[in-house]
Amino acid sequence: MKPLAPISSPARVVLGISFFVLFVAGWSFATFGGFVSKTFLANPLTMIEDGWFLLTKQGFLFDIGMTIWRVVGGFVLAALVAVPLGILMGAYKPVEAFLEPFVSFARYLPASAFIPLLILWAGIGEMQKLLVIFIGSVFQLILMVAVAVGSVRRDLVEASLTLGAKDDGVLRRVLIPSAAPEIAEILRLVLGWAWTYVIVAELIGSSSGIGHMIIDSQALLATGQIIFGIIVIGIIGLISDYVFKAANKRLFPWSII
Repeated sequence: MKPLAPISSPARVVLGISFFVLFVAGWSFATFGGFVSKTFLANPLTMIEDGWFLLTKQGFLFDIGMTIWRVVGGFVLAALVAVPLGILMGAYKPVEAFLEPFVSFARYLPASAFIPLLILWAGIGEMQKLLVIFIGSVFQLILMVAVAVGSVRRDLVEASLTLGAKDDGVLRRVLIPSAAPEIAEILRLVLGWAWTYVIVAELIGSSSGIGHMIIDSQALLATGQIIFGIIVIGIIGLISDYVFKAANKRLFPWSII
């Protein structure tokens, strides 16, 4: 191995799969070998059986659909607010000076701490869960987008001004296109964070969703169901991650990310 040396696509696939194989092998060894009680950690076969029971008897597909809807809804709301504000912050220093102190303060506030207030304000319906995801994502997105726009090469801006571009032309034709690939990558990363917020939101005052299933399974000590729910989240996240990467490559072919 050499630092930063590329590897072939087949080698990347084999190495990626190898880790999962080793992980399942270690899990199987610990559980089937009796090193860990099944009360605390179900074995892979029990997890599969419990997962099939959830899918065929407990309507778990509906829970999965509700969780996906909440993640997408809350994340889209956050992106619609954060991307324009982040672009303005990165492009215009007065806007940055006005917003950055509050955004920097707010991004350290844990979204879960707002749940009691959000239940009072919005009840325990869908709006409360969307707002948890919104609060957990929007401030991170604003600051990261602002940094991406503010990091555009200065020589590109100066060249456009030299060629006669107006201020709005610099924003539309230089700053946004240059930062767009990195903004798309930021959205991909923060979408992963949104999944953590939705599970927290569903643990309290929810009657559906993967988080609701997990908390119900905890009361029954059904660790197989809990693990299955966690794995489902990971699979959905992995699929969305690859979809985002593929879309970014197609939309922004000039990107080096």
